[in-house]
Amino acid sequence: MKYTATIYGGFLSLAAILALSGCTGDGTPTLLPNSDPALRKTSTELAADSAKRAYEAEAPKGTAAIARAEFNVQDRKFDLANTSDSDLHDVEVWVNQKYVVNVPNISKNSSKTLNFELFYDMDGHHFWTDHGKNPVQTLQIFWQGKMYDVVATLE
Repeated sequence: MKYTATIYGGFLSLAAILALSGCTGDGTPTLLPNSDPALRKTSTELAADSAKRAYEAEAPKGTAAIARAEFNVQDRKFDLANTSDSDLHDVEVWVNQKYVVNVPNISKNSSKTLNFELFYDMDGHHFWTDHGKNPVQTLQIFWQGKMYDVVATLE
């Protein structure tokens, strides 16, 4: 009985460590799959896609407020809401002008949950706050050739 409890406790500890690290052991970035099938990619796929993208610093600024977001540092996620009058297709969501994820579609009047582990930089590192050393400073959407600032509030 004691031996079984020790093994069970070890498995629970390992599962907790993997969940906290954002690694599931099968290459997926999060323990629970994203609700959007288009975002259910492996860490390798997400990193490779992000490495192909460059922050468009010279892009014209969009003036309309097309989205807003709440983020939760403890749960390591953004809840991004499309507040525009149209669907947003093929958007890049940027954190701190360095970490990016491509989102194929955000329907009007809907939202997406984007875990921090979906965002990668060009060197293949996913976004994390590093215990406050790398806070969320900016959240932006690149869409149709313009860069839009997203008002992001801490949940």
